[in-house]
Amino acid sequence: MKVDVVIVSYNSRDTLRECVEPLAGAPGVRVIVVDNASPDASLEVIADLPVHAIESGRNGGFSFGCNLGAAAGDAPLVLFLNPDARVNPGELERMVAALEAEPDVGLLGPRLLNEDGSLIPSVRRYQRPISTWAQALFVHRVLPRATWANEIATSADAYERVAYPEWVSGACMLVRREVLDAIGGFDEGFFLYCEDMDICARIRAAGWRIRYDPRASVSHRGGHSAPRSGLLTVMVRSRILYARKHGGPAATFLLRLGLVVDSATHLIVRMRRPGYARGYAAAMLVALRGS
Repeated sequence: MKVDVVIVSYNSRDTLRECVEPLAGAPGVRVIVVDNASPDASLEVIADLPVHAIESGRNGGFSFGCNLGAAAGDAPLVLFLNPDARVNPGELERMVAALEAEPDVGLLGPRLLNEDGSLIPSVRRYQRPISTWAQALFVHRVLPRATWANEIATSADAYERVAYPEWVSGACMLVRREVLDAIGGFDEGFFLYCEDMDICARIRAAGWRIRYDPRASVSHRGGHSAPRSGLLTVMVRSRILYARKHGGPAATFLLRLGLVVDSATHLIVRMRRPGYARGYAAAMLVALRGS
């Protein structure tokens, strides 16, 4: 096999078959689906397809599932694909060719598109205290092109050319297995969110580059979905964990304060939506406690 496609599923019954079917049985491709103890019996919808299905037995998080899936294969390239994304074999071939053409590139991300063909911004900058505060005070909305204020590249021009950003969205990432082995895979301390930023940071620190390539396109149904209210605390914990791993105590403290303000301002904006108001209140407490 040339590419192991790893798909981590949790309650993905509605999208999983559409994700898996285009690649199942494709030449040189092995599809590995890891189900993190989904209550909706997600694996039933792909039972007739030629895939390697793994029941993890517990919901250990996205990073846990990615590592479990990658360990089940041995292809030189690993594609990590969200269960609500869809890539056809031709697009995967373009990604493979682009990655193999540059030996110093360790991870490649394609252009991400909504189902209607509109662009999903996927080129990212590392979180920093200043960007966290800018988002908390909505400066990034007022100054969308200010790189210090926005962690996402929003200019349409940025998605029309090959680039080497700090990191790319984890919805679809093609990685060399030798790179995964060298850095130890995903950090399972990240249950959800920021694991893609973390793995890109560690890949770059190890000497490889991250590449964004618009010549390959992937459809991502959930590309613009806001985090569910119950996951806001998870996101805050992940951002704090990333800060502690990659920044000093002072930067982590400033970022935590920014997350407190961010939760407060968004709580006010979402006051008429009780679920989100409660979610942001809980996120604020997590940021205050720093856990």
